[in-house]
Amino acid sequence: MVITDYKGMTVAEMSELRDALRSPTTEYRVVKNTLARIAAEDTPIAVAKDFFKGPVGIALGYDDPTVVAKSILEFVKKNQKLKISSSVIDGRLCTPEELRAIAELPPRDVLLSMLAGTMQAPLGKLARLLSETLNRFAYALNALKDKKSSGQ
Repeated sequence: MVITDYKGMTVAEMSELRDALRSPTTEYRVVKNTLARIAAEDTPIAVAKDFFKGPVGIALGYDDPTVVAKSILEFVKKNQKLKISSSVIDGRLCTPEELRAIAELPPRDVLLSMLAGTMQAPLGKLARLLSETLNRFAYALNALKDKKSSGQ
């Protein structure tokens, strides 16, 4: 979740922002501060309740936090009127600088693939090592058999 201040933006700019964040996994909502504070109570978002002041819009990401972070930061590059107040990722309050660092991360699926590859590599090396040891043992037995059958 990214908390923004949209003060000074036109209706057309807000529509463009909503369109940029409209997908099955992200959306942008303008919220009433009192309702946002009440809704945040006893949730991981409660750490951000002090940021619900003035004109507040919330960019929500339901799946991967990097997607919403990248989308918001791309829009901020095009439109300087949108200001990032704060963000909450996995119940932790993040500054705009931390959000930029998160946006630079690869998507969640890529990170999981990298982790799986890292975990698989030692097992693959072990399998090749064991296979090579068995192959060398078989070659040694074959050489011994050939030596005995040739009568030496």
